[in-house]
Amino acid sequence: MAKKDPQERIIASNRKARHDYEILDTYEAGMVLSGTEVKSLREGKASLVDGFGQFYRNELYLEHVYIPEYLNGSWTNHAARRRRKLLLHRQELLKIERKINEAGLTIVPLSLYFKNGRAKVEIGVARGKREYDKRQTLREKQDNREALRSMRERNRGVQE
Repeated sequence: MAKKDPQERIIASNRKARHDYEILDTYEAGMVLSGTEVKSLREGKASLVDGFGQFYRNELYLEHVYIPEYLNGSWTNHAARRRRKLLLHRQELLKIERKINEAGLTIVPLSLYFKNGRAKVEIGVARGKREYDKRQTLREKQDNREALRSMRERNRGVQE
């Protein structure tokens, strides 16, 4: 999601995924949802924290993503953590499946949003980070922040 689309409304994002994983590739996928799931998403309630993608019979499914039951739903309500099918082109599925068969790679949901009235999920093919990788990433962010701060202060001194 490099460009910000005015028709896009983010429902949930998985900030922890970018901390715990090194994202190698990202894809936008549609989701097969029931009516009460869509209504619950329109209320802005969802959690991607425990979610992951898994292949079953050459189809990609999103598991353990939490979409709470719709409050005004009746007996037609959905299960909160059910398996949801992802809609991708066949070539994308084959490409992802080949990458996943490599050791140490997994599929993680990065964000869930509405685009032109349709629920979409951004998934990433990712490799788990080690503890020292996480510390190094945090250190780099902190160093960049300090460098920007010092340049800002230096530029203010020149203008005065």
